[in-house]
Amino acid sequence: MGLNAVVAACYVFPVLVSVLAVRFFYVLWHSGQPESRLCATRLRCLIVLGSGGHTAEMMNIVTTLQKDRFTPRYYVAALTDNMSLQKAQVYEQSLIQSNGTKAGESAHFMQIYRSREVGQSYVTSIATTLLATLHAMWLVIRIRPQVIFCNGPGTCFPLCISAFVLKVLGLGWSSIFYIESIARVKKLSLSGLLLYKLRIADQFFVQWPQLQHEIRWQSMHTLTNASYLRELAMSAS
Repeated sequence: MGLNAVVAACYVFPVLVSVLAVRFFYVLWHSGQPESRLCATRLRCLIVLGSGGHTAEMMNIVTTLQKDRFTPRYYVAALTDNMSLQKAQVYEQSLIQSNGTKAGESAHFMQIYRSREVGQSYVTSIATTLLATLHAMWLVIRIRPQVIFCNGPGTCFPLCISAFVLKVLGLGWSSIFYIESIARVKKLSLSGLLLYKLRIADQFFVQWPQLQHEIRWQSMHTLTNASYLRELAMSAS
């Protein structure tokens, strides 16, 4: 019985690896291409917030979105970030007051473990990064976002990785929109560089012409400061 199990495993394992490899290249091939899944009337939207100006930039992007289309909206920030979710809550409350939207109907606020704190050693950050990745995977499975918006905070990387893994496993499909921070003029941020090199983002936006040499595939775009919000909104719609 034991020998038969070993023989069966020897046949099954290569098949599983082959299937995952096919799925991996399928996902890479379809990244950045128009997605029929985005034709739905409503899209579950995951919005990643972060300290250091990332939240202010992201909230500017959120204001350009069609609220009745990108709903429900799930705002996610690091566990130690006490300000970002407050700004999102203030914005959503203003929508409730102006449009009469029911509280809790279209907006949800969540926190995630931070991969690495400022000043934390790289050795100890291995464990915290693993914990953050597991937490991110749980959040993505729970939310099942159809669209993810992020702009550079370290928190976005484990979330995007988790969404990509679910794509490969065939358990969900999230279109990832990455908008590099306006503060990045000549070089991509670490999060942006990783998402670009690994080809995880479906759409990748930079805001300065100086970064144009970083762009190497058709799903990436160079946008000027004056027009990037309008063009991003059109691309996501």
